[in-house]
Amino acid sequence: MSYFKVIRFDAKTIGFSIVGLVVLAYILFLPPPSQITHPHLAMVMLGMIICSIIFGFPIAFTLIGLGMLFGFVAFGKPGIPFLENPVFATMVNRTYGVMTLDVIIAVPLFIFMGYIVERSGIIDRLFKSLQVAMSGVPGALAVATILTCAMFAAATGIIGAVVTLMGLLVLPPMLKAGYNVRLSAGSIAAGGCLGILIPPSVLLILYGSQAGVSVVQLYMGAIIPGLMLAGMYIGYVVIRVLIRPSDAPVLPMSERVTSYKKILGMLVTSFFPLAVLVGSVLGSILFGIATPTEAAAVGALGAALLAAAYKRLDFTRIKESVFLTSRTTAMVIWLLVGSQVFSSTFAILGGQNLLETWVYSMDLSPAGFLFISQLLIFLLGWPLDWTVIIIIFVPIFLPMLPNFGIDPLFFGLLTAINLQTAFLSPPMAMSAYYLKGVAPPQVQLTDIFMGMIPFMMLQITAMVLLVLFPAIGLWLPHMFYQ
Repeated sequence: MSYFKVIRFDAKTIGFSIVGLVVLAYILFLPPPSQITHPHLAMVMLGMIICSIIFGFPIAFTLIGLGMLFGFVAFGKPGIPFLENPVFATMVNRTYGVMTLDVIIAVPLFIFMGYIVERSGIIDRLFKSLQVAMSGVPGALAVATILTCAMFAAATGIIGAVVTLMGLLVLPPMLKAGYNVRLSAGSIAAGGCLGILIPPSVLLILYGSQAGVSVVQLYMGAIIPGLMLAGMYIGYVVIRVLIRPSDAPVLPMSERVTSYKKILGMLVTSFFPLAVLVGSVLGSILFGIATPTEAAAVGALGAALLAAAYKRLDFTRIKESVFLTSRTTAMVIWLLVGSQVFSSTFAILGGQNLLETWVYSMDLSPAGFLFISQLLIFLLGWPLDWTVIIIIFVPIFLPMLPNFGIDPLFFGLLTAINLQTAFLSPPMAMSAYYLKGVAPPQVQLTDIFMGMIPFMMLQITAMVLLVLFPAIGLWLPHMFYQ
């Protein structure tokens, strides 16, 4: 077994053991059976879903199964046939409610747009043109990598795809050029995670559907924090290389392209087409010209036309993109259905009220509540995928926001940055495992972890700045919508 698999298995085992001990301790201190109430059942249900997820059970169907099982145990009536129990009606109503959400239609369209861009070779052209254009900048390859990741993230929003593809395209040339392994790995892993925040982020679409917040306002609020993070990454790389030039050797003059006309031609055929596509999609949303769903449809068509212009749109690529889009969309939709069934049973059992009572009993300030909630989300981000956190656990905190005077829009932006931080935090940083899977053999997992830590600290700094200066995320939405 490889070092990569050993580390991942050990971390997963540790996480499962911790959760198992917590659930065991709760069960040991449960009241006698005659005194068990519905809120007790709700907390057992919550503990079971956490254990099930970490243990590897199918998340969506486990959510549905536990929701129906506990709903039937709590509210089943002996005289009513099993299939006519009210819990089944709840499942049907919740499923119908998810399927009628207009904004969800944007999810498969944005995902399809991302897969078409990924498989058409556009990103390879983009990186090469940025590499040439920035050859005189300290740490040029790392800076070009972060910019390419930001553009790729804006075009896809699929973290695994960004980190994996950039690891294949960029890491070997960086190592061949003599770049520090940790700097190279950290730049790719951190840049790839920008898709969580930078619009058109699928995470923000799902959060908006859960929190009842306008996706347009979420996208508008994410622009400045996303650009700020990308700028902080680039600033760190440039400053580090100026201090330690050996970490990123300068490209020899003999290998640089000095013709401005040639550089401009490369940018016109790679950077500008993708920038126009992303800019038109986001611009149409932010300026109210189109809904997110309509803009996503235009983006999917534009990505296909762009791939056709590069002569990279064939039947095989279309088939792969459609298949991957269908699979990813099915996962997201079933997760939404499962979370609705689970959360309904959890709320009816009194679990939500119990958690709210517990939080309110601590007499927290708004800052204290933000710290506790974001710490829990950060810890959950180690073993769990962001979709699970947004769909299952974040809604637990949403009803409490008005009591602490916290804007749901602000909370969503902070959560997005927080989940980016979790993706960069050892030992369960998923972006590290994506990168390790495609990295050359000499790149060790410990090197990737160490390379991500400075970027993780920048993420934490960005979260602190957003808390201290909420206008970073709220200024644009408030200016246009208030």
